Amino acid sequence: MGWLQMSKQELRRVEVLTEVLAGRRTTESAAGVLGVSLRQTQRLVARHRDGGGGAMIHKSRGRPASNKLGAGTRELVLELVRQSYRDFGPTLAVEVLLERHGIEVSRETLRKWMVEAGLWLSRKQRRSFHQPRHRRESYGELIQIDGSEHRWFEDRGEPCTLLVFIDDATSSLMQLRFVASESTSSYFEVLRSYLETHGCPLAFYSDKHSVFRVNRPDTKNGCGMTQFGRALAELNIEIICANSSQAKGRVERANRTLQDRLVKELRLENVCDLETGNTFLPGFVERFNKRFALKPAATANLHRRLNDPSKLDDVLSQREQRHVSEQLTLSYDRKQLILERNEISEELGGKYVEIYTFPDGRLEVRSHGHVLPYRVFDKDQRVNPAAIVERKRLSHALSIIKARQDATLVPRIQTNSEKGGYKKNPRQLYGVNYKAKNAPPAAVEMTA
Repeated sequence: MGWLQMSKQELRRVEVLTEVLAGRRTTESAAGVLGVSLRQTQRLVARHRDGGGGAMIHKSRGRPASNKLGAGTRELVLELVRQSYRDFGPTLAVEVLLERHGIEVSRETLRKWMVEAGLWLSRKQRRSFHQPRHRRESYGELIQIDGSEHRWFEDRGEPCTLLVFIDDATSSLMQLRFVASESTSSYFEVLRSYLETHGCPLAFYSDKHSVFRVNRPDTKNGCGMTQFGRALAELNIEIICANSSQAKGRVERANRTLQDRLVKELRLENVCDLETGNTFLPGFVERFNKRFALKPAATANLHRRLNDPSKLDDVLSQREQRHVSEQLTLSYDRKQLILERNEISEELGGKYVEIYTFPDGRLEVRSHGHVLPYRVFDKDQRVNPAAIVERKRLSHALSIIKARQDATLVPRIQTNSEKGGYKKNPRQLYGVNYKAKNAPPAAVEMTA
């Protein structure tokens, strides 16, 4: 006599039906206990009377499912995935298998097969855990920097970016500045204020934004260092880029706090624009640090004084190299510059010079420290090529485009029918000023 495997439900049925056959329970009572109809209970009683307790086992047990795939389908599908679709997720792999190979398999079935074969990790297995990092010990040892784009002025003003400098050892806000978007010039502006207020820290800790890091190692131009990185190198300050947002969690959490706390304080003071906001920030930073800043583990302040503050303008300028032609001309920012002839410039044909762009808009051409006089020959005559805009600067770029287009809209032109007469001259018929032939057609509104 062998063993029979039964579920809890089947064992319960055997127990109740045995009581019915022994006369200790009525059929109506058994139907209520088992949760089935009276007719079904009568069928179960008859089956138990004829076949015993084993008759309660489901007849489909041990039989293959009616929708079961063929024996070799699993091996075929997994082999195709291994060879051609190893990096495909189950959803995409199902679509490709049906389109290219005519194999129909459900997404969940394929996901289970891929997990069992080690070709796919479940969401739980893909989770990454970041170990907490201890604070730096000294004030000024590591400064985390980041930009937070947000509607800081809510519906009272346009969205903008808040640049945040925070000390890793104490969580003190070192610098806050509202800017239009994250850019080299905006970071230079905040860096100047930081250096003049606190001095030079040991290192800055940032994300992989292109302001801080050259994200194309195969680039042919430049020396593999950004303008911001070059300036920090001249100031003897290290720049470290975090591999994930969790690594610089101090400044990320500060951004979330500021997006709640600072927004409300700006609302209470009815601050609506960048200029007023930047005037408000120093007082906010002082109150914030008084309440939330911590004491560092070490008492040393690792900020260093600037060696030569007079050279800060040169350090925080944007520099680029340009080739000088034999005619002593060079191109920069869609401008053609002609060097004035002198003893230095006449030797520069076929060589490179440095262009210095200062925050106040000044442009200087230098060679080995000598400032070269020049004149602009051809300014902005070429068609503007398609601009490359980073994601963090997209909102600012679109706002500039909108303002530019709004400023160049042509007022609505009345048609001749509205003026009360029909003129055969087509120029007068459409009311178009042909002197302004470059006006966009969409700016001319016609009504029947």
